[in-house]
Amino acid sequence: MPETKTLSADSSPSAPTRALNVTVICPDCRNPTPNIVEEFASGDLVCGDCGLVLGDRIIDTRSEWRTFANDEGDDPSRRGAGTAGQGLARDLNRIHGRSTAQRHERNLVQAYKEISALCDAYDLPKVIGDVAKQLYKKVEDENLQRGKNNDAIIAACIFLACRQEGVPRTFKEICALTKGVTSSDDLILRFCSNLTLDMETQRIAELLSQKAKDMDKIAGKSPVSIASACIYMASHLTANPKDAKAISSIAGVGEATIKTTYKILYANRKQLVTPDILARSSKASLDNLITP
Repeated sequence: MPETKTLSADSSPSAPTRALNVTVICPDCRNPTPNIVEEFASGDLVCGDCGLVLGDRIIDTRSEWRTFANDEGDDPSRRGAGTAGQGLARDLNRIHGRSTAQRHERNLVQAYKEISALCDAYDLPKVIGDVAKQLYKKVEDENLQRGKNNDAIIAACIFLACRQEGVPRTFKEICALTKGVTSSDDLILRFCSNLTLDMETQRIAELLSQKAKDMDKIAGKSPVSIASACIYMASHLTANPKDAKAISSIAGVGEATIKTTYKILYANRKQLVTPDILARSSKASLDNLITP
């Protein structure tokens, strides 16, 4: 391209200097005030007067208005660096969020299974399990379980559910339940005390419970069902009867469950009610038992 050179005012012809300003002019038009157009779409440098192409593959130095954003919709008038890196970061965040949500769901499903199993094992009403699951979900959603033992959280949820629904269970019993060490013997003492039964009846109920554990037909019954049925049987055996409704309100188990378990005990009464048990109370007699 032609290059124009100028001389400074104090320069002499014998000492020419290199021009500091470079002006691009059209070699055809030679217009001293060139009309040069940058066509960025084609990458050409064109004379605006005659259309002569003066250069090609020019670089667009303007702000980039084209957007490579995803469907979420970024501002197409962005400036600066491209959004490729930002899009990748969003994708990674989305994948991480989805993975976290899936892990959250898996934790909830596993906890719900444990709560249901524990409530079934303890013969707790279905509503207790439902409330306990709601409480656990709240704990999980607010991330309150971080750093805490999950068994303890489940036990606390079941305990609070029992209190909300008026089902009598001590925290010690619920904790023992989650650790799998609760037995019918552990429950008889409290149930008998709440039913104001005498020590003889309580002791007979404990002995019946210990013998009932060895029976195949009683296998699979929950500790609270066995304890309630043994108390029901012992109270009638000693002529100090407590009906299923009264025991149900104390034990928090259904009357039908108590009577069903008692039916098994009654069918095996001769095996359970041994002479040493009858000797525990002067009033104790098999004739006092009611037919289920």
